[in-house]
Parts: sequence; structure tokens; C-alpha cells
Amino acid sequence: MRTDLAASYGEERLPRYTSYPTAPHFSPAIGPDTYAEWLAGLPAGASASLYLHVPFCREMCWYCGCHTQIVRRDGLIAAYQRTLRSEIAQVSETIGRRIKVEHIHFGGGTPTIMAPEAFAELMAAMRHAFFVLPSAEIAVEIDPRTLTSEMVEAMRLSGVNRASLGVQSFDPVVQRAINRVQSYEQTASVVDRLHRAGINGINFDLIYGLPHQTVASCLDTVRRSLELGPDRFSVFGYAHVPDFKKHQRMINEAVLPDGLARHDQACAIANALKEAGYVQIGLDHFARPDDAMAVAFEERTLRRNFQGYTTDKGEVLLGFGASAIGHLPQGYVQNQVQIGAYAQSVAAGHLATAKGYGLTDDDRLRADIIERIMCEFSADLGDICARHGAEPEAMLQSAARLKPLISDGIVRLDGDRLAVASDSRFLVRSVAAAFDAHLDPGKQLHSRAV
Repeated sequence: MRTDLAASYGEERLPRYTSYPTAPHFSPAIGPDTYAEWLAGLPAGASASLYLHVPFCREMCWYCGCHTQIVRRDGLIAAYQRTLRSEIAQVSETIGRRIKVEHIHFGGGTPTIMAPEAFAELMAAMRHAFFVLPSAEIAVEIDPRTLTSEMVEAMRLSGVNRASLGVQSFDPVVQRAINRVQSYEQTASVVDRLHRAGINGINFDLIYGLPHQTVASCLDTVRRSLELGPDRFSVFGYAHVPDFKKHQRMINEAVLPDGLARHDQACAIANALKEAGYVQIGLDHFARPDDAMAVAFEERTLRRNFQGYTTDKGEVLLGFGASAIGHLPQGYVQNQVQIGAYAQSVAAGHLATAKGYGLTDDDRLRADIIERIMCEFSADLGDICARHGAEPEAMLQSAARLKPLISDGIVRLDGDRLAVASDSRFLVRSVAAAFDAHLDPGKQLHSRAV
């Protein structure tokens, strides 16, 4: 990997392209009525994935970029769970039938902050409102510091088969600097309890670019994580955006690694995981070779959505909860971000949609190109444009940002086929951005490219 390119391109603020267009371009012009029309218009054979956002934690991790708030009273969580159940019924009734569900993902915040019986009730509500396939992947994000044995049992009985554990770093100096002190022993205990419950799909989330982090501390975290044998890793660069996430002001910017140091950390983690036998998947995921995600990557069927890389092939993602985002063939919708406003909408019998985006034909074309670049580090522009009734030459002419990437050797163009050079894959977001017709480089809305 080339450090000269990391220096040249690494400071640019770019989307992670979990959607296209990205969320900053959503508009209040798309509201509850539009969402209701889109839901009622879903094709008869459509299947869906469900995302449930639980925006509560017991304490704030200072690096966090999620929509969440700190709660001490369980009554607030119980009330929110009841609102989620109402919203699920509301959306199902608007669709007018029980559609098939192949994936369910609980995100947060800390989804396992719910009482175990409340979690079980929520799963039962989804199975009542939708036809959850027996083969469905049901995944839950977990904070190992607060997971109880009772919740593990509730997850087992509810059919959960994948768990994503926030690890970030095992370095105690880093942990104190980000207000997330989590011992190796806590994490190991949770992995053991999950395995005993038959929940064998285990993801670890790691972060580089944190305060006081070094290559050595990153490698130590990888080494200790490998001892616990997760089948997938997600490795993200810390996005420092204190203007948008006020709690990040608690982090001392003077001890944050610079762009080159972040690059070195990312490379070190990637190399260590690959040496341990994991397949690098796209920008920031790693999986065992026999894992479904590695197979999808090999077969070029990998997809990208708001949870990152996924094996989910569906075109419908229904989002539930405050700030949750959904994706339908017609476009994107996002719920009210504030919990109070979200609950009031649902209680009044309205869909909680606050904003969204209606896709144009050009958006769909560019979304396909960007997704293939992000998933495969390449894109057959001729094939993609043909499927959309467009000309690849016109698309290339509109991508002015592509020229320096080609001249710097980051991108190779062979006819209509574009490929990211193997030593420049860490800049795949820069390549995807060349096809982003909505990107405004002057707005610091996103994380650094490296």
C-alpha cells in the first residue's frame, strides 16, 4: 500500500457509501404519505429485511457516531419497545400482507439493553406481522460489558443466530481515552456464553485511528481477538466529527493519529487478519474463507447497505425505531430522529417518516456502479450502463474526479471496465466518489478517506 497516496487523498472527507445518494441528501419532501404509497406498491413477491434501532446505552462511548442517548430508567426502554411493536404492526398493515423476511438486524445504541422478556415480545411481534423464514439471519449488536445470561437465553429462544460484539481496542490506555473500559475477560466470557447458546455467528468490531492508538496496540488487539475465534471482523476508521457529535469533544484531538498513522494502523490490522487466514472483503470487512460473506465476495453477489457489507440480496429494507432508515425500490425513508417525536407519530397512528429521497434513473445507475466498486473494487461500466439504458462513455465523461485517480495509478481503465489497483484499495471510497453526482467536497459531513 502506497503511503504517498495516503498522504495525498487520505484527508478528504468522503461518504462510506452505505447508500447512494447518502443520508445528508434526504429531504422532508418525502414524508409519511409517500412512504405509505411505496409500501402499498411493493410487488407481490417482494421479500424484506428488517432493521430495528434501539437508541439507548448505559454510558456514552466518546468515539460513538450513532444516534443514541444515555438512560438509567428502564421504563423509558420498555415504552420504546411498545412503540416499536406498534410501528411494526403499522407498517405491516400498510403493506397489506405478511411479506417474507430473510434478514433481521438489531442495531443501536445497545439493543440488548432491553429486558429479556421485552426482546422476546418484540421478536414475536415481528413473526406475527411478517413471515420470518426459518433460514432467516437474525443478528444483534452487543455491548459485552452489559450482556446478561438472561438476555442470551432470550436471544437463543428467539432464534438469534449472529452476534456483533463491539471490541474497538483492548488497549487500556485507548479504552480510558474513549470512555469504554472493557476487559478481554469480559469479551471472552460473552463469546463463550453465546457459543453455549448455539449462537455461533460471531462478528468483532474493531476501530483504528483512536486516541493514543499505535500500530503495536492495534496488532495486540488483533492477536487477542483471534484467540476468541470470531468468523467475521469489521474494521472501521474512527470518524472524528465533534461539530455533529458533541460528546466527541471529550476526546483530545492532540492525541489522535494523523492520516499516515491511521493508514499504517489499517494496513497492519488488514495484514495480520489476512495472515491469520481471513479473506479481506471490500473496504473494511474480513471473514473466514467458508463464511457466507466470503463466499458472496468470491461469487460477486456481495451487497452493501446501512449495516455495511451484507449477503442480503433483497431490494426492501424496512427500518423501525427513531432515526432508522429504510430502502425500497422507489427510494429511501428515514424516521424521526428524536425519540419523543418518533413516539408521538406512531401513537397518533402515523408512519414516523421524517424525510427521504426518491430515486431517479440516474441515481439507480450511479448506485449500481458505486456498489460494485465498493464491493468488488471494480465495475463493468458497459454491462451496468446497458442494464440501465445508458452509455458508458457519457458516464465516464461525467466523472471528472476519475482523471487524477487514473493518472496516479489508483484506477485502471480497460475499455469500459474499471478496476482499483491492488495497492490502492484503501482508497476505494475516493474511486466511488468519482461517480457521486451529489457530492459537495466543501461540506465536512463525512469521515476521512483513510
